[in-house]
Amino acid sequence: MTRTPANQSKASRRTLRLPALEIQQGPNRRVYTFAIDGKHVADIATVSRIRRDEATKLHGYQRPESQAHVAAIRRYLDTDPSPLLPNAIVVAFDERVRFCADESTDERPAFVRSGTIIIPVIDSDEADKPGFIVDGQQRSAAIRDSKLDEFPIYVTAFIADTQADQRSQFILVNSTKALPKGLIHELLPEASGALPAQLMVRQIPATLVERLNFSKASPLHRMIQTPTNPNGLIKDNSILRMLENSLSNGALYPYRGHTGGPNFGCMMSILDNFWSAVAEVFPDAWNKPPRRSRLMHGVGIMGMGALMDEISHARGSADEIVSAAEFAVDLKAIADDCHWIEGTWPFADGPRAWNGVENTSRDIARLQDYLVSRYEARVGRRRHRTR
Repeated sequence: MTRTPANQSKASRRTLRLPALEIQQGPNRRVYTFAIDGKHVADIATVSRIRRDEATKLHGYQRPESQAHVAAIRRYLDTDPSPLLPNAIVVAFDERVRFCADESTDERPAFVRSGTIIIPVIDSDEADKPGFIVDGQQRSAAIRDSKLDEFPIYVTAFIADTQADQRSQFILVNSTKALPKGLIHELLPEASGALPAQLMVRQIPATLVERLNFSKASPLHRMIQTPTNPNGLIKDNSILRMLENSLSNGALYPYRGHTGGPNFGCMMSILDNFWSAVAEVFPDAWNKPPRRSRLMHGVGIMGMGALMDEISHARGSADEIVSAAEFAVDLKAIADDCHWIEGTWPFADGPRAWNGVENTSRDIARLQDYLVSRYEARVGRRRHRTR
């Protein structure tokens, strides 16, 4: 989110001028490092909490503050006679922060300059601060709450005009730490710039999850559990895995794009049509907690994802997307074979109670094989055509 001087209050006319180093990384990136009393980090930076507004637009990127973690660091600071926090706090500044280089003839590497970083101090709304903490929110909070009169720390900073850039840097900084995967997945659709390969491959399914969850026209509207939708019934990872399977060799594969980019419109049409049909055919099992309906459980989501791919393959063509009505016809043909909320699954290797199937690789494969075989026996073979 780019801020303009119009957003500044009179209180922001105060500035900090701190000795700093500017380090050039690559042709277009500059990183700044400087020391500051940790008690005053809140004067120049805030934490951008991840949330969604009334229009479901994503804002921020940080998870909630861990009170237990903050308390542990604060106890260390207050009880150790010589506390040490050697790691830098990482801050993303907006364009209001400037660096003025010193005129120096000292020998130095070409990629580093000494100088002064000039930061406006905002005494009003948190949203007007020129910086966001990308890494170190728990340490910053612990220093803020400690009994110490002061505690100098060092800050590593960069200037990013957009939250998309800030999100990307947040993901990169935290991707090797124990950061909740759900938080990374929710940030991925609106991250920009280069990301590690293992995250890039998840950007398409993460974008589909976001659209399924927050589009009012989606049959899965607000049913997927994410950091900004904690009351969702279905685990986001179950939907992600279903989507990844379909993108790799299923119904979504033709639309994932290679040179022209992904066709999200076609992919969403397939998903909306299929899950609308599922809701229609299995109303008693739909939108219930997973403990009461295996359809909403990870194993059910993965099983139905395989069935979506199978029906799309049998009914669809290169230029034709299966309609919700067509999906519903085929699902009704096997409705009596499904035991989402009661009864017994008559698997080939022995019967299992309706709630006896779990979200394990073996049970997922068992249910997928069962659903696809029932479809082929009752519908698929006579409708299947070579594509």
